Parts: sequence; C-alpha cells; structure tokens
Amino acid sequence: MLDRSLIGKTYPECFFLVNKKRLIAFAKATQQSDPIYFDEDIAKKDGHPSILAPLTFLTTTRYEQEKPYQYLDDLGISLGRILHAKQEYTNYESIYAGDELRMDSKIGDIYDKKDGMLEFVSFISNYKNQKNVLVAESVSTLVLRNNEKK
Repeated sequence: MLDRSLIGKTYPECFFLVNKKRLIAFAKATQQSDPIYFDEDIAKKDGHPSILAPLTFLTTTRYEQEKPYQYLDDLGISLGRILHAKQEYTNYESIYAGDELRMDSKIGDIYDKKDGMLEFVSFISNYKNQKNVLVAESVSTLVLRNNEKK
C-alpha cells in the first residue's frame, strides 16, 4: 500500500522559458495544422503576441526538473510498475513563445479500487507565467496494480 501520509507533499518549483523551436517541434509532433503554432507573423496578425503553445505542451515541462519522478521515488514506486491512467488540463490563459513559466507540484491524492488491487496517485501541477498569473493546472493520474488484496 502506498503511504497516504504523502498526500499534499509539495516539490520544488521549476522555472523554464517557453522556447519557439520547442513549441514548433511540439506542434509538429502533435500534428497541429493552424499556422499560429508555427509562424510568428501569422500568430501576431491573429492577435497573439507570439507563437501559441498547443494546449498539451505543458506535458513536456515535467522534464525540466532535475528529478522529474521524485514523487515516485518518495512513494516507493518503480517506473516499470505504473500505467498512466489519465491526464487532465485546465487552461486559464494562453501560453506563448517567450513566456517564463513557474511550475509547482504536489501529490494530490492516493486512493484504491477493486479492494486494493489497484492504487491510484494523482499529481497536481500549477503553472504561472512571468506576471504571476495562473495559466494552467494539470492533474496526472497513475495506476499501480497490486498483486495482493488488502
């Protein structure tokens, strides 16, 4: 069983610059077709200050941390024992090339289903821009299969 006393545990803030090349590469990888994700002139003509980040771009930011899976280590979970169950985003403001983002994260919840055969961990991250405006929140839920019932 996972240590539920870790619910609410926070992790060090992570800072990163939203880079144009990285946004374009992500937009290509996710097969975006709107030129506001690739062409700054078109994005500006459409009323944006720069190239727009695709909605799921924040998925890549976890890897800006020195230890992106520290919470799994804290919970005693090896990466090979988990499945990604769900990813949810709540987007409040658009993110653009040149934005400086700050991410803070915590273990949001730990719960089980199927008489303890499946354990779930949600990890919550909040993202603020250089103006200290909350631009998004993400909730990543992982599932761990236990071999023994409670």
